[in-house]
Amino acid sequence: MEKAKATIIPLSPRGLSRVQAAAYIGVSPSLFDELVKDGRMPRPKRINSRTIWDRIRLDEAFEAILDDESRASNPWDDE
Repeated sequence: MEKAKATIIPLSPRGLSRVQAAAYIGVSPSLFDELVKDGRMPRPKRINSRTIWDRIRLDEAFEAILDDESRASNPWDDE
């Protein structure tokens, strides 16, 4: 009888370190820290001694940031 081969399924981690989370959304770690501080990015979770960001919550926060086309027109910008 032939042994069944194990299937390897590549998985993206759900929990990301600070540096990984910053890279995931495409910014530097220092800018990521500012985004967390001002609430545009979620706060991390603590699991034992690890500080991690939930990738799904990062996606939700990233979606909530308005892009240039979504921003409301500001009449002060035209002056």
